[in-house]
Amino acid sequence: MRDLTALDLFSGAGGLSVGLHAAGFHTVGAVEIGKDAAATYRQAFPHTEMLQADIGQVDFTRWHGVDLLAGGPPCQPFSTGGLRRGREDARDFLPDFVRAVQEVQPRVFLMENVPGLAAFDEYLHDTMRRLMGTYRISGPHIVNAADYGVPQSRRRMIIIGCREDRDFRFPDPNLAVRVPAGAVLTYKPVGEPNPSKIVYCKNPDLRPNPYHGQLFNGGGRAINLDAPAPTILAAAGGNKTHFLDCAGEVPPYHRHLRMGGAARVGELPGARRLTVRESAAIQTFPADFVFTGSRSSQYTQVGNAVPPKLAETLGLAIADHIGRVRVRKAKAA
Repeated sequence: MRDLTALDLFSGAGGLSVGLHAAGFHTVGAVEIGKDAAATYRQAFPHTEMLQADIGQVDFTRWHGVDLLAGGPPCQPFSTGGLRRGREDARDFLPDFVRAVQEVQPRVFLMENVPGLAAFDEYLHDTMRRLMGTYRISGPHIVNAADYGVPQSRRRMIIIGCREDRDFRFPDPNLAVRVPAGAVLTYKPVGEPNPSKIVYCKNPDLRPNPYHGQLFNGGGRAINLDAPAPTILAAAGGNKTHFLDCAGEVPPYHRHLRMGGAARVGELPGARRLTVRESAAIQTFPADFVFTGSRSSQYTQVGNAVPPKLAETLGLAIADHIGRVRVRKAKAA
């Protein structure tokens, strides 16, 4: 039986391809516009055809007939952290993803994005309708990567379309096997240290959990090693990089604030930001995976990636779907 083939669009550094490879797919092509991310991808997958190009200028018929077309169009037009301009945003490449599916005609397509895209239901339906005569579309389905062995809480929206005569079944979440951040992190740093300081907020935003809310400046949060880490951000590198509370100061400070204590000033003692290597470990990249470009670019590549472990889980389910359909058709013949 031949290897299953895949095409990775908006590939970034290759998190999706790493996971699909583990699931038994051979990625024959990838498209990515970012110079550093494309270089990282080429280094990791030297035998895959990588096009560093604007996806709107690519003729996808060269990959006609691959088993799986997968990718995550830029999420900024739909993210709750942005202006949410949808189709009015120049970074909306959802129609280009649909065009790629039409030109490639894969057996299955997988589209990944932020949960916020599901709120644009009318636009999403209108755009995907061009595929509905050919594909049975399952989703949008919201998943949390933490439910599939990723030591990080990361909610994503998944849509899967199959040319076969039955719906795709999404893999069931397994809450019993959630992996804590401490499975891949220790207080001893791995990789080049991040010099960004952790500074107390002037006006803290308190939540019941000391690791939630906003006790320190920026978007970076303290990581509880006994639970999945918060979502690794593409904007990390400075004060949006999550950090380790190596001296155990965060829970006592949280109690201090809840009892009416005054907000502190200055830096949090004994804390340090995650390195690129540690951020990649939380995303489930292999330990020997090498990112290229500046440190800031590397943080962005890590934060933009699909966690390989989540991609592997979805890839295995897709391979199983294709395989069982193939067996049933063979028996019918």
